[in-house]
Amino acid sequence: MAKVKLTAPKVEAFECPHDKDQAFLWDSDAPGLALRVTAGGARAFIFQSRFEGKAIRMTIGAADVWPLNSRMDRVGPGGKVAQFGAREEARRLQSLIDSGRDPREVKAATVAADVAKREAEQRHSATVADAWADYLADRKPHWGTRHYADHEALAHAGGTDRKRSKGKTKPGPLANLMGDRLSSLTQERLERWATKEAATRPARARLGLRLIKAFLKWCATSKDYSEAVNADAANSKRIREKLGTPVRQTLVLQKQELPAWFDEVRRINNPVISAYLQFMLLTGPRPNEPLLLRWSGLNFQRQSITIRDKIEGERTIGMTPYIAHLLDALPRRNEWVFSSPTSKSGRLVEPGDAHDAACDAAGLPRVTLQGLRRSFASLCEWIEVPAGISAQIQGHAPQGVREQNYIRRPVDLLQKWQLDIEAWILKEAGVKFVPSKRHLRAVV
Repeated sequence: MAKVKLTAPKVEAFECPHDKDQAFLWDSDAPGLALRVTAGGARAFIFQSRFEGKAIRMTIGAADVWPLNSRMDRVGPGGKVAQFGAREEARRLQSLIDSGRDPREVKAATVAADVAKREAEQRHSATVADAWADYLADRKPHWGTRHYADHEALAHAGGTDRKRSKGKTKPGPLANLMGDRLSSLTQERLERWATKEAATRPARARLGLRLIKAFLKWCATSKDYSEAVNADAANSKRIREKLGTPVRQTLVLQKQELPAWFDEVRRINNPVISAYLQFMLLTGPRPNEPLLLRWSGLNFQRQSITIRDKIEGERTIGMTPYIAHLLDALPRRNEWVFSSPTSKSGRLVEPGDAHDAACDAAGLPRVTLQGLRRSFASLCEWIEVPAGISAQIQGHAPQGVREQNYIRRPVDLLQKWQLDIEAWILKEAGVKFVPSKRHLRAVV
């Protein structure tokens, strides 16, 4: 194995013979150092020696990247950095062998340590937005549409065109946190955030705080973010105090207010919104549940409605004559019962504005959509509907051992009471309605 003292010109001039796959030019100065050139033109410095009686060969690096000897390279105005050379690297590798260490294992350990260091730096430099995106992607299969939409809306940066009015959207309450490093999301940072948000939108900020708490707990269990996050950052009494205590909503429609309410709601020129609001009062669901009602969930023959349920996934209630009349008259534009030709989802999205306008026109307080759910429960007391019956119609979780383990009510039993509820409400509202034979069936 002939050796020569490698120089830059010799390195540049050396070529692989045409009849060989690769050729080596060995250095006489540094033991084990050679230039390897392949038939394809790849040029690299390699190191070859013996460890524990066995030959080993390692690639040092490309010849156009590694200089032959160490040098000082200029990197900027007045700045220099040492560039390690192939000859010094070969000597270092040989010194490891002389000390009884396998240079391959040393290299592997060094690479692993560098990777771990870079990953740790990456984790600590990750922003809240980075982790938030991974959080939403991981949890989306386990969340409902509304819950997922809340996470998107509260973290939205704003600045996009409004869909239903002129102007740009405002940033969500959590948008200001998204650009922060996850590792800097401390109690002090969240206290400053809470102080700012409490001045303009405390209710949305309280929801944001609940979402952030769950988010931080998820990060604490994630291998990518557990080292960078303080899982207890949002568990601060000072933060809760800054955001204040939510005012419990108690407003409901009273019996004497039903005529004015029905009169204005039935005047709404959008029949889908009008039907939705009446459906809310007459069946008491959560506001988003009817919005996800599909035509496939209606059975006009069996007089039943299968509706989305927060607790059980879905529940089935009776279809009363007036409700059947309202739903049967709606346009069948797509799969959704309460559809919209203008919304991206094809579903009704914002019925609350029309309801506020109707309440104003009727001279009534602005009862929220959730207030209609409370109104149903309160109006049921007038005709002494059993608490378990109205709770099951509304989709409340069973309360007490008897309700949880013994009572199993069929839809027919629910409908028996729903007929009484509907008839009483319509009577008090002064709504004259003659059921169609199509929607009637005997209830025994």
